[in-house]
Amino acid sequence: MTPPLEGIVVVDLSSGIAGAYCTKLLADGGADVVKVEDPAGDPLRRWSASGAVIAPDGDGALFAFLAGSKRSVVADLDRADDRTLVESLLAGGDVVVWSSGSLIADDPAYAPAAILERHPHLVVTALSPFGLDGPWADRPATEFTLQAWSGGAVSLGRGAPDRPPVSVGGRVGEWITGAYGAIGVLASLARERAGDPAGELVDVSMLEAVATCLTYYPVTFAEIAGRPYRSGRSVPSPGVESASDGLVGLGTGTGQQWLDLCVMVGHPEWEDDAQLRTERWRIAPAIREWAAARTVAEIIDLAGAFRIPHAPVGNGATIPVTDHFVARGSLVTNPRDGFLQPGPPYRFTPSLLRAPAPAPRLGEHTDRVGDVTSRPRRLPRAERAEAEARPLAGVRVLDLTAFWAGPVVTQMLAMLGAEVIHVESPTRPDGTRMLANLPFTDDQWWERCGIFSALNVDKQSVTIDLADERGRAALRTLLATCDVLVENYTPRVLEQLGLDFESARAIRPDLVMVRMPGFGLDGPWRDNAAFAFVVEDAAGFTWMTGHPDTNPVSPYCIGDPGAGLHALTGLLLALEHRRRTGEGVLVEAAMVDAALNLTAEQIVEHSAYGALLTRDGNRGPAAAPQNLYLTADVTVDGTGADTRDSWIAIAVATDDQWRALCDALGAPAWTEDATYATAAGRRAAHDDLDAHLAEWCATRTADEIVQQLWTAGVPVAPVVQPHHQAQLAQLQHRGYFEVVDHPVNGPALHSTLPIRFSRGPERFVTGRAPLFGEHTDAVLLAAGVSAEDLAALHAAGITARAPAGAAG
Repeated sequence: MTPPLEGIVVVDLSSGIAGAYCTKLLADGGADVVKVEDPAGDPLRRWSASGAVIAPDGDGALFAFLAGSKRSVVADLDRADDRTLVESLLAGGDVVVWSSGSLIADDPAYAPAAILERHPHLVVTALSPFGLDGPWADRPATEFTLQAWSGGAVSLGRGAPDRPPVSVGGRVGEWITGAYGAIGVLASLARERAGDPAGELVDVSMLEAVATCLTYYPVTFAEIAGRPYRSGRSVPSPGVESASDGLVGLGTGTGQQWLDLCVMVGHPEWEDDAQLRTERWRIAPAIREWAAARTVAEIIDLAGAFRIPHAPVGNGATIPVTDHFVARGSLVTNPRDGFLQPGPPYRFTPSLLRAPAPAPRLGEHTDRVGDVTSRPRRLPRAERAEAEARPLAGVRVLDLTAFWAGPVVTQMLAMLGAEVIHVESPTRPDGTRMLANLPFTDDQWWERCGIFSALNVDKQSVTIDLADERGRAALRTLLATCDVLVENYTPRVLEQLGLDFESARAIRPDLVMVRMPGFGLDGPWRDNAAFAFVVEDAAGFTWMTGHPDTNPVSPYCIGDPGAGLHALTGLLLALEHRRRTGEGVLVEAAMVDAALNLTAEQIVEHSAYGALLTRDGNRGPAAAPQNLYLTADVTVDGTGADTRDSWIAIAVATDDQWRALCDALGAPAWTEDATYATAAGRRAAHDDLDAHLAEWCATRTADEIVQQLWTAGVPVAPVVQPHHQAQLAQLQHRGYFEVVDHPVNGPALHSTLPIRFSRGPERFVTGRAPLFGEHTDAVLLAAGVSAEDLAALHAAGITARAPAGAAG
C-alpha cells in the first residue's frame, strides 16, 4: 500500500522535541523528511533525560525514536556551497518545519517569512513558544513557564491545597505542539484538493497549544456560568491509590459510577450523602484503607466487575510488560538501536503507514539528496483561492461523539471548514451539557454549559434515539450523505448498532471511519470504561506528575485532547489516501495509543538505558533551577478569606539564562559560587538554589518578578488561573479567543486553534454551538428521510428538542 504522503518532501529545519515529533508523524505517513542540521547536529542527538552517557558517534534513544525514516543533511552556512544546497532543498521541497535553536534556523535568511518570500510554493510551518508575532513573540520561555502562563499548572484543581501547584510532567507541551504542527501541515496541503498549490505560513504557538490541551475551556465556562469551573486544589478520591503491592488509578466519571463505587468499597450509605459528591476529601481515609488491604490485581478485578474506570499506574518499566500492551503489540523495536518504543498512535484498515526505518546518522545523506534538489520547482498559481477558504470545506462529518476526546476532533474539523453534524440521543445527551451542574429544574439547563458550547461551535445538532430501529434507519440514511464518521463509544456500542466498518462501508463505500476507543478495538482492556484520567494513569502521564514524596496525581486533562489531536492527524492522512485512491479507510485512534506516544520518553529511556524516569514536583530534566516560588501577593481563597497562594514559575535552561538571572538579581554573593556555573552543578545544588530564589520571590509581587526577570532574558511566568487566560496580552493580540453569541447564553469568548494560517481564515468560528436537536428536521429531510417518517420519529420521541424528561 502506498503511504498517503508519498511524494511529499519535508525540509526539517527544526530542533528539539516539537519539530521532531511533527516531522515523525509526517514521515510515518510516507513523507520524505530531509533533516537539515548545522555541523554540531540537533542537540536532541546528545540528549538523555536520565543523563545517560551517549557515545560521541552515537545518538540518544529519544532522537533515534523521533528521527526514524528521515534523512540527514549537514550544512555550514559559512560555506557558499552549503547555502546553495539548502536553497536547492527548499526549492525542491513541499513543506518546511521550522523552530529556533540551530545556527541554520536562527539565521535571518531562514526565518519563516523569509523562506516563504523566496519560495512561495512552500508550506512553512513554524513552531514557537508564543507564535511569530505579538508583544511576547521574542520573550524567553520554556514549556514549564508556558504551563504557568496558560493556567495549565493549576488546571482542574490538580494537587493538594497545602502544597505548591503541580505542573504536568514529561514536557507534554513540546509533544502536543508537534502534533498541532502536523495537523497544520496536513490541513494546508488539503487545499491542493482544489488544484491550488498550498504555499503559506502556518504559525503554531506552544502557549496556545498548552492552553487548549491542559485546561478545559475555562474562559467560556466562566463567562457563561459566572464562576470558574473549579477553584482551589484537591487530590481526588478515589484517585491514585496505594494497593498492597503497587499503585492503581480509580475514578468516577458519571453518577452511576459513583453509586457503584459506594457499593464496591462497602459503603452504600455514602449514596445518601449528597455533599460527598463535592467533598470527596471526607472519604479519602476510607478509600486508602480499602485499597491498602488489596492487591492491584484484586482492585482491577473488582473495578472491572463494577464498570468503574480503572488502570494500573504505568511507567517506563511496567508499560512494556503490561498484558494489554503486550497483547496489542503496542510497543515495537527500534529498527536501528533495538530498544522498545511506542508504535504509531493510530492504526488503519487498509494499512497506510510506511514500514519503520532507522534514524540517520549526522550528515548521512548530505551527498544523497539529488532527487530533491533536482525536482522541478513548483510555482503557486497566479489566481489564488480567496483568503477565507477553509482547508476542509466540502467534507461532511457525522459526529457520534461525546464528552471531550471525540468532540474536540469534530470541533477542529468544523473550524477547518468541514460540515459537522453532531448526533445526540434524547435519552442520553452529550455529557458535557451537564457539567455546569445546574439543577434540572432550571430553564434550558442543557443549553447553558460553556464546555459544551466551546466544543461544539460551527456544528449542527440532530437528535436520534439509536436504541430504536427507526432511529437507526434514519442514521443510516444520514450516513450515506457523509464523507466521515467519528465516534468515541466503547467498542461494543457501535457494533450493537450494526455500524461496524464493513456495515458502514456497505452504506458509504468511500467512508472514512474514525473510531476512538479508550484502549483499542482488541486486547484484554478492550471494553474497559475510559476517561482521560485512567488513560493518563495507564500510559505514564500520572507517574510523571506530582511531588516525589507523595503518590502521583492524574493530570485530568491531556488524555482527552491528546487523543483528539492524533485522531485528527490519522483522519487527515486517511482523507488524503481517499483523495488519491477513492478508497474508504478505518482509523482506529485508541486514546491510550496516543498517550503512549506522548509519554514515549519514559519507555525509550528505560528500555535503552535501564533508567526509570519519575516525577520530581515542578523540577524537570531540561532546566535548573526550575520550580514554583511563592510571591508576596495576597489572594482570596474559595471562602473569601485572604491568603498567600500566588506562585511564580522560573526556569533556567541555558548558561546564558543563568547569567541573566544573576544580573537581574543584582549579583548577590551566593550567585558567585562556582558550582552554579554549569548546568550539572546547578542541578546538583537545586535545593540550595530553590532556597535562595524562594527567599527573593517571597518579598516581591508576581508582576515585579516578571518585570525584573523577563526583560533580562529569564524564562518566568506567574501561575495564572485558567479562567484568566483571556487577559493575556499575547492571546489577545493573536485573536486566540473569539466572541460567539448564543440565544440562551448571550455572547462569550471561545478559544480557537493554536494555529494561524497566512491564507486564512481570519476567523475560525463562524457559528455558535447548536441548540439541542436544532437542525434535526432540516438535516434529515435533506438526507432523504421522508416528511412522513420524520413526523413519525417526532411522535415516537425518537427525535426531540429537549432531553427526555427535561423541565423548562
